[in-house]
Amino acid sequence: MEGRGRNLEIKALDPDPATTLSAALALGAEDRGTLHQRDTYFHAVHGRLKLREQPPESAQLISYSRADASAPRPSLYRIAEVADPSTLAATLADSLGVRVLVEKTRRLLLWRNVRVHVDRVEGLGHFVELEAVASTADGLDAERPRIEHLTDALGIRAARLVSSGYAEMLEARRAALRPRGRLVV
Repeated sequence: MEGRGRNLEIKALDPDPATTLSAALALGAEDRGTLHQRDTYFHAVHGRLKLREQPPESAQLISYSRADASAPRPSLYRIAEVADPSTLAATLADSLGVRVLVEKTRRLLLWRNVRVHVDRVEGLGHFVELEAVASTADGLDAERPRIEHLTDALGIRAARLVSSGYAEMLEARRAALRPRGRLVV
């Protein structure tokens, strides 16, 4: 991919994935099937860096930057196809270190250039994610009405929006579960 891609996205807790899926299909979303994704996040100097494996598709190295916000937020990304993910993962782990591993089952739907992800993330639960790829000269401003329409149609309430990504949520969960040292006086 030449240059950087841009999208507008939101993520929310999903208490009823079956209802979300039904609502998206009723709107005319195209069902692209179920994906099993394993994202290995590495420490990065700028933004985020992950190796995505989703057999039988080829692996991808994805760098991206995005603000942590619960409102629709822009994301800039670059994707590189990876022929040898095991060697690349080991090389990046040696050089950068692994931050966290995210494993998820994703139901992928497509509605008017918006990717609807109905996700089950190991260790976190169920989420719905909307990603509108900027594909016109109007850029992300043209995508905002689509995100807003889907947010309403799928019943995504502001209270369920989350500001951070799965990697950050898993890191926070791991830190909360880490035993604390006792203070000895």
